[in-house]
Amino acid sequence: MTHTHRSKAISHIYGPVPSRRLGYSLGVDILPFKTCTLDCIYCQLGRSRQKDIKRKSYFCPEEILAQIKEAVESGQRINYITFSGSGEPTLNTILGPLIREIKKLTNIPVAVLTNSSLLKKAEVREALKKADLVVPSLDAVTQDIFTRINRPHVSLNVKDVIQGLQVFRQEFSGKMWLEVMLVKDLNDSPAHIQKLKETIALIKPDKVQLNTVVRPPAEGFAQPLDQERMEEIRGQLGDIAEIVVDFPKKEQNPRDKNIQKAILAYLKRRPATLTDLTTSLGIHNNEVIKYLDRLRKDGKIRVVQHSDQQYYEPY
Repeated sequence: MTHTHRSKAISHIYGPVPSRRLGYSLGVDILPFKTCTLDCIYCQLGRSRQKDIKRKSYFCPEEILAQIKEAVESGQRINYITFSGSGEPTLNTILGPLIREIKKLTNIPVAVLTNSSLLKKAEVREALKKADLVVPSLDAVTQDIFTRINRPHVSLNVKDVIQGLQVFRQEFSGKMWLEVMLVKDLNDSPAHIQKLKETIALIKPDKVQLNTVVRPPAEGFAQPLDQERMEEIRGQLGDIAEIVVDFPKKEQNPRDKNIQKAILAYLKRRPATLTDLTTSLGIHNNEVIKYLDRLRKDGKIRVVQHSDQQYYEPY
């Protein structure tokens, strides 16, 4: 089997990081940066340079498995091994085989975060079947809102996405938590929420997790909902829905402080993109995002938009 990339230098895992939903989650990233079927306006990783719907094998599965094995054997606290990261994990054909191999390696449950766009494909549903938890997202139930929020590959239709979710729920014996990312004035109208409620009744997930734009988005106009509106929507959707709350903050270890210091030192020299910082620090972009988020909340850095790119700079 040939693979597009072969390099020991690439780290495919990050964490375990405290996750708002999954406790301590060991992230597994099996895609090149921003390889996705969508170009969501709220994406914390910035804009998708190229949208793709063709599934292929991007990396050597043995290398990824070796990195997971090393993390599992290190004795760190891991509640879930979670496929997420730099794009849409179902685009990689090694997803199914990797989940099966992880199952031989450990009893730690496997979760997959997916944007649901490829669930209409039988081979994608098959790849996900061995996971313990699948968290598919559905932000829109009309093509118009799907196009405005998720900016999908031209071939994707929201009706197919919803049908794929319904079929997958029927075939899948694990847990399914449907995630909805709410964006102010785009998918939060009472009429759209009512249609969403009707669609959720057809899909029958175990629960619905409501989220909003908490990290710097790809587009500045993607704004969060306030707590009050989130509560109203949760009420409209009923007992199946919950608002995803922040994971309790844990004490920082010295490594955390050192990385924050390194980020600030870099930004004092010049503004930087997420990719600049990831390359410079040699750690995964999802880890860098966590530190940037903390520094932003502490008022030490800010985000500026410059010619299509998102830059971080010190206050």
